[in-house]
Amino acid sequence: MKINRILRWGLLISIFSFLGCAGPRSLYSVNMYYDADQAAIPAYLKADKASNAIISIAEFTDTRRMNDRLVIGHVVEKDGMKNLVLPKNVKATKAISKGIKEYLRKAGYKVSDKIGQWDLKEETMPKEDFKILIGGNIDELEISCRRGFPTNTCTTNMKLTIIFADMAKGKILYESKVESSYSKEYVLFSEESLGEQAGIALGDAIEKVFAEKAVAQKLKEAIAQ
Repeated sequence: MKINRILRWGLLISIFSFLGCAGPRSLYSVNMYYDADQAAIPAYLKADKASNAIISIAEFTDTRRMNDRLVIGHVVEKDGMKNLVLPKNVKATKAISKGIKEYLRKAGYKVSDKIGQWDLKEETMPKEDFKILIGGNIDELEISCRRGFPTNTCTTNMKLTIIFADMAKGKILYESKVESSYSKEYVLFSEESLGEQAGIALGDAIEKVFAEKAVAQKLKEAIAQ
């Protein structure tokens, strides 16, 4: 009986050890993606279907104070080694812009496929045939994970500044600042877990911005003119 108990505990420890680590790595590469299909769009934000106005989204600017802005996080291994987290296919600056684009499309707006460039100044606003321009800054973005046993703890913090502008008038309409944080413990640790962290925090930030009634009001007023 005692031997059977020891064997059972040994098996459980082996399983948790396997699930809790796939072996330490020197680098983690993740996809940061926001799926707008599940978003609940506020009624006051939904677009007027009669409008043909097109919204343009600019690539965000990374203003974090760090040497390598490609880095979006760190993983502390069980041995204390600290390894980098980098984007896999799309930079964070574009992933955020794409997330906003998909959210606005879900809300019924016409949004240009092209992700443009803009430094958030009125005098350098692109001269294109769009009604609204949306851009912004990444003020903070950090995926922080600590690997352990029997679980691995991860937290993502994000701060964004989002600028809304009237392209026809060449004027900035509104500035919004938003913060988002998401934490979770994982038994199975993977790059997919890190990507989930980033995607949920990004979705929360986007939805918080457009939950502001002032944003919806400015957007609709500019489109209607």
